[in-house]
Amino acid sequence: MHDIADLEGRGIPGGFIASSEFEQAADAQELALGFVPNRVYVPHPIQDRTDDEVRALADDAFEDIVAMVQQ
Repeated sequence: MHDIADLEGRGIPGGFIASSEFEQAADAQELALGFVPNRVYVPHPIQDRTDDEVRALADDAFEDIVAMVQQ
């Protein structure tokens, strides 16, 4: 999140993509840093999925990701 905050501070859209398993950890870090980054969560887990399943996750999240960086 430090990198995202740095980018945002320089006027460069930033954000992160993570699996839903990491929502609570991201929320905790957000509170600790006092910075609310743009984010998109995809279903967990990722590592056990086939290439086609990962592509489907990316396709499903594509519009949210584009919207995230256009804010």
